[in-house]
Amino acid sequence: MSDDILRIQHLTKVYDGGVQALTDVTFDVPKGQFLAVIGLSGSGKSTLLRCINRLIEPTEGTITWGDSDITAAPQEEMRRIRRRIGMVFQHFNLVHRSKVITNVLAGRLGYVNPAMSLFNRFPKSDMEMAIRQLERVGLAEKARNRADELSGGQQQRVGIARALMQEPEMILADEPVASLDPVLAHGIMQYLEDINKNDGVTVICSLHFLDLVHKYADRAIALNDGELVFDGPPESIDDDRFREIYGKDAERVG
Repeated sequence: MSDDILRIQHLTKVYDGGVQALTDVTFDVPKGQFLAVIGLSGSGKSTLLRCINRLIEPTEGTITWGDSDITAAPQEEMRRIRRRIGMVFQHFNLVHRSKVITNVLAGRLGYVNPAMSLFNRFPKSDMEMAIRQLERVGLAEKARNRADELSGGQQQRVGIARALMQEPEMILADEPVASLDPVLAHGIMQYLEDINKNDGVTVICSLHFLDLVHKYADRAIALNDGELVFDGPPESIDDDRFREIYGKDAERVG
């Protein structure tokens, strides 16, 4: 579907105990955009991303994607929608004792017979696809290694390969480089950029560092205390906007 716009309207999330994580957040994401979500820790970035694929249930508001109403979708439809949404996590979310290729194949779990997946029995085509995705992230030679034998940067590349196994139309990347050093961070961001530009996959990526936002994102939105305080091109974040997003005592780095 070529016009799959993601529409988030009046999204609010209040956790048990009255903690307000998001307040009346509204924005659209056109298909194929690379959108950065920025803001301090605790500003609502992770909650926003996890509401989009309903890993977290919104309190109020609607999320629609093309002709799918994500907020109203029953579980069976939600499973189908989630197939189209890859997720990349800050802490990689790999099964450390399992082989790399087994972790990558987990991206096909929404497509295979559940009984087969219990025994890690996947079609030959899925095995071949897993090797191709590992080749794409430069890790084919690590396919039979245990995941915990890999460095942090390599583990995140496995996470990207796993997301690609879903043949996603959108990737949600939740602080994908927060636990990596700056050199490795650029490598991971380049893979996400490649998937966005060459595969036409919409990428919504929460980030801490403005230099990464400027280099890789088409557009940025900023959250402060759960409210949307900025929406526009990254280069228009001047010193005043920066303080509005990060607080008056924040200082730019670099």
